[in-house]
Amino acid sequence: MLLPPNDWLPKAPLERLPLDWLTKAGIEVAILRLDLIDPLISGNKWFKLIEHLKAADRTAAKGIISLGGAHSNHLHALAAAGKRFGFATVGLLRGHPQETPTVKDLQAFGMQLHWLGYGGYRARHDPGFWEPWLAQYPDLFAVPEGGGGLSGAEGCMQLKAFVREQLNGLAWSDYDAWWLACGTGTTLAGLVLAEAGDHPVYGALAVPDDHGVAQQVERILEEADVTNAVYELFDASRGGFAKVDPQLLEFIEQTEHASGVPLEPLYTGKALMALRQQVEAGKFAPGTRLIFMHTGGLQGRRGLTPK
Repeated sequence: MLLPPNDWLPKAPLERLPLDWLTKAGIEVAILRLDLIDPLISGNKWFKLIEHLKAADRTAAKGIISLGGAHSNHLHALAAAGKRFGFATVGLLRGHPQETPTVKDLQAFGMQLHWLGYGGYRARHDPGFWEPWLAQYPDLFAVPEGGGGLSGAEGCMQLKAFVREQLNGLAWSDYDAWWLACGTGTTLAGLVLAEAGDHPVYGALAVPDDHGVAQQVERILEEADVTNAVYELFDASRGGFAKVDPQLLEFIEQTEHASGVPLEPLYTGKALMALRQQVEAGKFAPGTRLIFMHTGGLQGRRGLTPK
């Protein structure tokens, strides 16, 4: 069995986010602190893995093989879970061998690493990509980049319940919408499935259009036969994949000082900055109540510098 006991994962707290630009606009935001669920298996990454691990158990697999980059939060959470719960992990990495804090952790957690180069990594969506890898590792179960696909989205559906059971603590009877960062679109798709049209889900694209997030979301919703999807995507990439600029870092520093909430610049920091831009542009009426998801990934900010 790859899945741990059901009771190992603590709940993620839902907290008010006290920021002056929200107060000025009359907008209330509660932040779902998925960064606090576990020191290593952090954020939304575990939820995207749950259904994949169930599928792996059904095939009697002995571990997981998946993909990511040299700062991948997904691979970091996967490798940590493999070490803690005793299953094998293999990572197929973008680019050429390099040492990053994340890569060092993957190795320490016992993940077997293979570097694909950039062209080899771009081929990850090609037919037959997985055949040689599964021939080399026949006892492992293949999980898409970032824990994506319908299975990943289905694992994220329970996040709605995390929020609903904590609304009374905020003295809220309901909320109006979700706002979160998108790297693959899987978590957003899971929330769209869970909401079934009840509340819109807004995604801040932390990666450029050529990463195919919009198409990934559409594929997941089509596979799930969803007809009442209510969501919208906003560009928050700030010019490219993993782009970090001084303005973003200054915003993160100010926000951390004001709120006490740690942020990372690749996803959650960009998403919150994009939310401020939309609030100041009048996207939301005064009195709106939003759920902002902290998707974790704080380990990934180690060693990052402005580009």
